[in-house]
Amino acid sequence: MLAAFGEASAAQVGDCMSRLGAMDAGIRPVWPGPRVIGAALTAWCHAGDNLMVHKALSLAVPGDVLVVNTQGSGNSGFGELLATSAVKAGVRAVVVDGTVRDAEALAAMGLPVYARGLCPNGCNKDGPGEVGTIIACGGVAVRPGDVVIADRDGVTVRPEIDETLRKLKVIE
Repeated sequence: MLAAFGEASAAQVGDCMSRLGAMDAGIRPVWPGPRVIGAALTAWCHAGDNLMVHKALSLAVPGDVLVVNTQGSGNSGFGELLATSAVKAGVRAVVVDGTVRDAEALAAMGLPVYARGLCPNGCNKDGPGEVGTIIACGGVAVRPGDVVIADRDGVTVRPEIDETLRKLKVIE
């Protein structure tokens, strides 16, 4: 299904969805990275904690886009160490509704990261949280498997439609 999007930008996909899938303007690229597209792997973290990011990365498959809600914490739930794990797992990009750190290292790794901002403060690793559930990120509901398109303009999420189509065929 990802191939069906061709080279469409986040803005173009958002326009086709009546601008309902575009994350708010606060979610910005940490560095001017390339356009990426992939399936959402979601993580919800308790404020000031990133244990579920670690868990999500242990479940990631190549091509995933990690999408994280940090509950508005001022502590950065993602940085160089987790980025190293993300790159090793084949994660295409990371989107954080919160802050991240180690911007220069993230750019040097070539891992596209989108966030509300930068902050040097780190996180605890105590939990609680959830992986693989519906979360809110940038004002958009994101489900596991949703298509995430991200570029310099920002991030757009397209609900994963294959499952809906399969369900409709079963009903018919």
